[in-house]
Amino acid sequence: MTIPGYQEFMYPFLKILSDKKEHRLQDLYVKLAKELNLSEEDAEKLLPSGNQKVLHNRIGWVRTYLSKAGLIDIVRRGVFQITSEGLEIINDPSVASIDNRFLMKYKSFQRFKQTGKDSNQQESEPSITSEPRTPNEIIEQNYNAVKNEIKEELLNQIYKCSPAFFEKLVVELLVALGYGGSLTDAGTAIGRSGDGGIDGVIKEDILGLDMIYLQAKRWKDSVSRPEIQKFAGSLDGKKAKKGVFITTSVFTDGAKEYVKVIDKKIILIDGERLTDLMFNYNVGVSLENTFVIKRVDLDYFEE
Repeated sequence: MTIPGYQEFMYPFLKILSDKKEHRLQDLYVKLAKELNLSEEDAEKLLPSGNQKVLHNRIGWVRTYLSKAGLIDIVRRGVFQITSEGLEIINDPSVASIDNRFLMKYKSFQRFKQTGKDSNQQESEPSITSEPRTPNEIIEQNYNAVKNEIKEELLNQIYKCSPAFFEKLVVELLVALGYGGSLTDAGTAIGRSGDGGIDGVIKEDILGLDMIYLQAKRWKDSVSRPEIQKFAGSLDGKKAKKGVFITTSVFTDGAKEYVKVIDKKIILIDGERLTDLMFNYNVGVSLENTFVIKRVDLDYFEE
């Protein structure tokens, strides 16, 4: 099943705390997953960044929102207890759920939601009532949308460039990944052979203890198994065991399966992965803005 939006965790979170005891956040992860019938797979799902579980992120924001509304107290790090205001809600038979609209009746929550906003700006209805994502998820998903747009533009620019420029781009990318020593060394190494199906060769490390042979194809048609077989045969001619085949298009399933069964190590980099590496290692892109997300360091306040 799909993990419920974070607002759907609010009432169950408060309900668990209604025994007036102190509860640990780590225990609440388990109890809420069980309460909402989440599978083990759902409970382990990660945010797009891979830095945190979706379940933990959503429950974390529930904790923040309920605390800002004055419905729970943070007793100490990772430990919570319901307040008298929170108990009133749980004991009210007319209340069966809690969401952001419900919390907006508390002045402390109103102040929290207005922090950092223009005083004349009214929060839109979807963000108050129906938005299932946490602020972290919204930021990450918007970031990925921008990233995908940039990757698409990178691919368009590559197609407009000459084959020689594409070879230069491949060199700079491999150096950015840590291969080839300096850019000068890598530039000297690549393109030297240019025969037998090999477009270039680059040092695996700065000392050149091993060499990696390259094939770069600025294609729009898919690369099939025969092309990879030719490249593997070219490696035999160089008595080489390692190669990288880079294309701006995609590889067929046959090509992907072939590299799994041969004794050589051939890495396939398609257009999607190529632009992803360019984006992550700052090749062909420049920094425009940086946003840093911070959290309170509770360890700092321990006496």
